[in-house]
Amino acid sequence: MRLPRGDRNNTVARMNTHTRLVLSAAHVTCRVPRTVAKAAADGEVTLPTLFRHLHRRGAGAAAAGASDEGGAETLRTLFADLAFSLDAGDIVDLVGPSGAGKSTLLTAIAQLNPHAEAELTLEGTPSTAMSPELWRRQVAYLPQRPTLTGATVREAVLMPFTLRVHRKAADGSSLAERRPDEATLRRTLDVVGCTDIELDRPPQDLSVGQQARVCLLRTLLTAPKVMLADEVDAGLDEENADKVGAILAYAAEHKGMAIVRVRHRSADGRANRTLRLAGGTLTEETGAAAPVPSAAPVPPAAPVPSAAPVPPGTEGSAR
Repeated sequence: MRLPRGDRNNTVARMNTHTRLVLSAAHVTCRVPRTVAKAAADGEVTLPTLFRHLHRRGAGAAAAGASDEGGAETLRTLFADLAFSLDAGDIVDLVGPSGAGKSTLLTAIAQLNPHAEAELTLEGTPSTAMSPELWRRQVAYLPQRPTLTGATVREAVLMPFTLRVHRKAADGSSLAERRPDEATLRRTLDVVGCTDIELDRPPQDLSVGQQARVCLLRTLLTAPKVMLADEVDAGLDEENADKVGAILAYAAEHKGMAIVRVRHRSADGRANRTLRLAGGTLTEETGAAAPVPSAAPVPPAAPVPSAAPVPPGTEGSAR
């Protein structure tokens, strides 16, 4: 959002009993390449490449836009100086018109967008004090289209635990100590409504709804502090979308995970806040300015167990 100078220290109360700041983002800015056709001397028409003009520029030059050798502007500002914060247990629905930059904002927060820059902190630690890989382990981005690799569902779910960044947790535990066993995998699959999915089943044989829930399970098992869910229920029927929503709600309420959901569905009553991104401005759905990150230091959170959340009394279903 575009914050007035006098409002940068304001805060907005949230309907959340955790009230512990987990993530703060300020000055989130993204400038993306324009698709501008350029005619060469020989008449050939070319388009700018995706990663053109990615080097950092001064504020004045960036505001004016980047230019190629022929003077054609190749970058446009999608949004600038956005800011918001997340408490433990927050479920924030991010809404807005198509093309407003909702997915771009999530990838910027996850440090996955080469065109974006931001001042980010996680539990009081600035993102500049940790590697991008460590940041992404704790601030997980879940894309709309599920991607499951491996010969079996078991291999697909356990894939993150084979990555170097997951070999050591923040609490010093090893990969072997955190890798879920067979019983935990079976139990968590059942909880997310996948009682019919065998761990030895090829992931490509799963339906779209099953793949979405397995991807969600895989992310939850890595125990991130923040989950950025990018329309993960977009291709699901109402029943499967509700199951995904129920699991996210449990992770927020009982594990203290902060969750941002990009959604185009009607509100399901699970979000305690709604932010709207439109015209380069981020606001609360009520019209109030989005919460500004607090500068106060925040003590570290208690370690989150690696086991996936199991809502009481929901064995075999997820609502």
